[in-house]
Amino acid sequence: MTQLQILLTTITLMLMAAITTAAEFDAASYHDARCMKCHGTEVYTRDPRRVNSFSALEGQVARCDANLGTKLFPEDLALLVDHLNTNFYKFNN
Repeated sequence: MTQLQILLTTITLMLMAAITTAAEFDAASYHDARCMKCHGTEVYTRDPRRVNSFSALEGQVARCDANLGTKLFPEDLALLVDHLNTNFYKFNN
């Protein structure tokens, strides 16, 4: 196998792994395992809410991801935002 073939095979395998990882992301399970370590669901329903729009929810989820250093893929962040919005916030997006 030439070096070029090895390089192309490595790149292909890395891309396949990235695609598989993104496709397997389960926002509900991630939320329960990671987000609930820091807080309960009361932060989503407290009065007054700190998050008052869909864009603010996206920003807050991004801040949590950055603070935790989890470095979720943008697609996974979007799935997590959608999960939170569907189950708690119910903003029009």
